[in-house]
This record gives sequence, C-alpha cells and structure tokens, in this order.
Amino acid sequence: MTDWQQFETEVPEFAAAVRKCFEAHLHHVLATLRGDGSPRVSGTEVQFHSGNLTMGSMPRALKALDLRRDPRAALHAHPGEMTEGDVKVAGRAIEVSEDEELRAYAAEIQHEPGTFHMFRWELHEITHTSVAGDQLLIRTWRPGAGITDHHRS
Repeated sequence: MTDWQQFETEVPEFAAAVRKCFEAHLHHVLATLRGDGSPRVSGTEVQFHSGNLTMGSMPRALKALDLRRDPRAALHAHPGEMTEGDVKVAGRAIEVSEDEELRAYAAEIQHEPGTFHMFRWELHEITHTSVAGDQLLIRTWRPGAGITDHHRS
C-alpha cells in the first residue's frame, strides 16, 4: 500500500502540485462501484489528515456503502478553471475503524464521532494534466515507477 506520506516522500514537487489542486476547491468527484459493477459518481470533500489523503461520508451514504463492499475508487479534483491543472487519483478507499484516529478526524472536521464514515486512500495511480505552451502535459505517477510524462498537441 502507498499512502499520501509515501507519495510526498517519493515525488515531493509532484505531490505539492496535486495537493494544490485538491485544496483549490472544497468539492470533488468520487467514482465508486455499485453492487452490480456499474459506476456511481458522487460529490465529496477530501482532507489531508495524519499524512493521508482522506475523505468522510454521512452515515450509510451510498458512496460509503459502495466503498465498504468494494474499496476500488477514483477521485477527480474539481478542475475549476484548470489554472492548477486537472488531477485524478485511482486506488482504494479503505474505511478507518480505529477509535483514536476517528476521534482526531472528528475534531478536525468538527463532527461528532459516530456520525460519519472515514476513508483513507491507498494510492495506485495519480495523473496531473496541465497545459504547457500549446501542448497538454500529462504526468502519471505509480508507486515505485516514478513519473511518466506524455505530451499531446
């Protein structure tokens, strides 16, 4: 498993650019898998908590139930005007059940423990797309493989 802290250690400048995209807006787009395998798209907020990319959910929300059944997911940072680029994360969103971590997260997001689900991301791939001159620059990171750059005109 690769968490956010490991990602930051491996490629700090790239991680900073990705984080900036997530912090530019409050709401992002989460893709989960329904029980029949079809996709579900939901709005979500993310936080950087204890060295991890995390997100919460209201109790028994469909996205939370999807992730409990199958943690594979994708997260798309709200691109806004794409001034910071476009970011997509693929991985697994694993529900956190440790009481101490849930209490710390609850204090951070100003909710009562037990009134939300918390998920911690395992990172499998992160793609950052931006405009470089008259070309798209597509940078993809995978754990242990570093960053691969592709240019498109």
